[in-house]
Amino acid sequence: MNYYFTGLLILALTILALFVEPAYPRNEYLNENGVRCGEVEISTERRDTDYNYSDSSSNEQEGIRFTYRKYLGTDCKTSKENVAIKQQLELMKMCGRVNSNPSLALNSNFDLLVSKCRGVTPARDNTRPSDSQSLWDDMKDDYKKENPDVELMNDKIIGPKKSKLKIPPKDYILPLPKPKDD
Repeated sequence: MNYYFTGLLILALTILALFVEPAYPRNEYLNENGVRCGEVEISTERRDTDYNYSDSSSNEQEGIRFTYRKYLGTDCKTSKENVAIKQQLELMKMCGRVNSNPSLALNSNFDLLVSKCRGVTPARDNTRPSDSQSLWDDMKDDYKKENPDVELMNDKIIGPKKSKLKIPPKDYILPLPKPKDD
């Protein structure tokens, strides 16, 4: 069996692993998603050639090159508008949190974000129940009321927050824990 190929394959994969970077998640709303209208490239070039014919002459050439590349696909204006719309949608979703946190306006790291969100008032979400209980808790409570003999993980009816616990007075002294028997 020839182990040279296997060794070369392992060596090639090891070298490849040195140059590969991990893929990190990113927010696709704020990326331009490859929007490139075109590229301009400027390069210089120098060629040295030696001729070894009968006279042994050499030749040097220098030059400058300008290159413009135009990418195919949607036009540049439409691509930039799509990116701007995606960014505006993300700001519309997040500006409610930014405007409700006044400490962000005092932090100079968030100046641009605060300026972008200034004046944006989000619409309130009126789908939450008035007692701020989740729909899952309501459904679970209804199931428990219909099936009182079923025990669900030692759970009791959650219901609205009607606690009978009272806060003890400030001068109340808590009892000490019982010592453990070793």
